[in-house]
Amino acid sequence: MKSKDDPTITRIREARRRVSEECEHDPRRVVAYYSKLQKKYQDRILSDSKEETPPLEPLKV
Repeated sequence: MKSKDDPTITRIREARRRVSEECEHDPRRVVAYYSKLQKKYQDRILSDSKEETPPLEPLKV
């Protein structure tokens, strides 16, 4: 398990803090910001929906 001082977690928290600050800590604006990004980069978002995942082929032993 990673500690609270993990550099990656620290960078993620800092980025989230900046986004919240830019949105004046308004939850509606934060959600709108992320929704806009989601639409903009829709082709990059992975889905875990089973409908989009091709069936697995049986293992050959």
